[in-house]
Amino acid sequence: MTFFKYKKTFYPLVAIASALLIMVFGLVMSRKANCAYFLIGAFVWLALFGCWKGLLRALPLFAIIGGAFALISYYTSGKNAQSAIAMLNRFGAVCLAVVPGMSIQAVAMTRNLSQLHTPRAATLGILITLSFVPVLRGEIKRVREAMRTRGAGSILNPKIFYRAFLIPLVTRLVDISDTLALSIETRGFTLGKSKYTVYKREVINVFDVVYILGLIAGVVLAAVL
Repeated sequence: MTFFKYKKTFYPLVAIASALLIMVFGLVMSRKANCAYFLIGAFVWLALFGCWKGLLRALPLFAIIGGAFALISYYTSGKNAQSAIAMLNRFGAVCLAVVPGMSIQAVAMTRNLSQLHTPRAATLGILITLSFVPVLRGEIKRVREAMRTRGAGSILNPKIFYRAFLIPLVTRLVDISDTLALSIETRGFTLGKSKYTVYKREVINVFDVVYILGLIAGVVLAAVL
C-alpha cells in the first residue's frame, strides 16, 4: 500500500538523478553515523512512492553480499566495528540506488532523451543497454527449459554447459542482434542529424518533484546535523 497513488513510473531523469544522489552520498559519507539514518529514511521514502517491490528484491542482495563484505572488513581491520558499518553503508547506498532505476522503462528513457535532443548514438546505446538485461534473462530461461525438456543433464557439467547451454544461448543472441538491427532500420532510427518527432512525451509531475525534493532534504539534513 503506497502513500502516493502513482499512475506511472518515475520521470526517467528524476529516477537517474535520485539514484546518483543516493549512491554518491552513501559512498562519500559512509563513515558518518548520519549516513545510516539517511539510508533508512531513503528506504522508507522509496517505499512510500511505490518502490517496495524493488526494495524487497534489493534486500537479499544487501543482506548476503553486504553482510559478507562487512564481516571481512571487520576482521581485516582488527575487529573495527566502524569499518564494518561503513561497508554496510556503502552496499546499502548501492542497493538503494538500483531501486529507482528499476522503474525506468527503456522506451520511456528513449523518449525522454529524444525530447532533450540527446545525440542519437547515445540514445540508441542507452536503449539497447536497458533492454539487454530483460532479453538476456528471458533467453537464459528459454534455453534452460529446452535443456530440461531434452533431459540434457546438469548445467554444472562442462560439456553439457558448453554444448547444451552456451552455444544455443550465443546463437540466439546473435539472431536477436540481427533482428534488432533490422528493426531499428525499419523504424527509421538514424544516427545522423535528421529531424524526428516524439509521439508521446514524458512529463514531470508534482509527485516527481516531491520525491526528489524529499531526497535532497534528507541529504542536507544528514550532512548538516
